[in-house]
Order: sequence, then structure tokens, then C-alpha cells
Amino acid sequence: MTLHEPALGESLDEVTRALNSLEEALSRSDDLPALVELVPAQVHRAVPGADGVSVTLLDDGKPYTASATSQLVVDLDAVEYREDAGPCVDAAKTRQLVRAGMDEALERWPVFARACRSAGMVSFLSTPLTVDDRHAGAINVYSTRDNGFADLDVQLLGLYTAAAEVGLRSHSRYLRAYELSEQLRTALDSRAVIDQAKGIMMAVHGITADEAFRLLVAQSQRENRKLRVVAEEFVSDVLSRR
Repeated sequence: MTLHEPALGESLDEVTRALNSLEEALSRSDDLPALVELVPAQVHRAVPGADGVSVTLLDDGKPYTASATSQLVVDLDAVEYREDAGPCVDAAKTRQLVRAGMDEALERWPVFARACRSAGMVSFLSTPLTVDDRHAGAINVYSTRDNGFADLDVQLLGLYTAAAEVGLRSHSRYLRAYELSEQLRTALDSRAVIDQAKGIMMAVHGITADEAFRLLVAQSQRENRKLRVVAEEFVSDVLSRR
């Protein structure tokens, strides 16, 4: 089948709009799961043969549906996970694109295929999605049409996925760097207040730094509270009394 140039242009425009929408969301949100929620609707618009879309992610090797265009797709994904057999499971685990019609699906994943046929979904397209070491899986596309996914659909899904991965990976690295900087800031703040508490104890009781630290640790353990909190309260109490 030959695709007319206007139809190709419209398809590419849909992919571009989807990626622009994702880019805008990346600039506004710090919540990676919320960003993944946007993917199915964008793929649904970008891939002409798509009638249902979901994102499968792996949690310690176990798949789950992170987002989907409908509850029907979520239910079909669940059959696949239960059987550990289907296109999105294969794509997520092998890191290879999977495209299949109903005849092939019945041979490869019979339980999943029968459930899909009963629901009216008869063509399947899944491509790997990797954001970082904590977020990897597949984008899954369902179609109600026999031989529903042409080469163009594969190329459009691949184009969207490749660009989306770049954006999501960059955002993930930014979030991780921000998280580490906040942890470092907290650690430095904790160290500062603990040193303040030690200094006051040394001055008031005429003890060494090690002895002051041991007193703080002992109180922290006795009260089952963080050392930083004990130190903050000690310093605050001394300052308020003065």
C-alpha cells in the first residue's frame, strides 16, 4: 500500500505535536510518573492504527501498567502479566519491537490473544521504553483492525519513542541530581547544628568534642529520635533560656 504524501505529512505533524506537548509538560512538572501518564494519549494521536495504548513498566522484573487510554487496555494488559506472555511483556524483557496480528498472537500467546479477540483487539504493536534504571518497560498499541499496523505505524511509534526517551531521560537525570543536592544540603545542615550543640556542651560542661557527641548520641538512642532533631532542640532550648 502506498501512502499519499499529505497523509504522511499529517502523521508526522501528529508526532511533532505529541512531542511538543511532552516537552511542554517536562518544563512544568517534576513528577516523572505524571509525565508517563501523558504518553498513551499522545501515542494514540500519533499512530494512525492505534485504538488503545498503554505503558508497561517493570518493577523488579514484574510488569505493571503505569498508564493507559482505557480500562479495557488495562484489563488486557493484566491478562498478559498473569500469563507472562504477550507482546508488551516480550518487548519489555527482550528490548525488541514486537508486531503481530491475531493469527500469530494465537500461536505465541494463546490466552492473551483469545482475551483480546473477545474484546475486539486483533493487532498488536509494542516497542521498548527505557527512561532510567528504575523506569523501563514498553509502549503497547492495540488495534481493532486486522493487520492494523503498517510499516508507517512502526516508524511513527519508533520516532515518538526515541524522542520521548531522550526527554524523559534528561528529566530523570535532572530530578536525580536535584534529589542528591537536597540530600547533601540536608546533610550539611545536620552537621552544622550537631557541631553547634557539641560546642555548647563543651563550653558549658568543660568536656571534649568526642564526649559531647557521645552524650548527643546517647540521648538520640534513648529517645529514639534522629540525632539532628535532638541537636536542634538542644540548641533552641539553650538559646531560648539565654
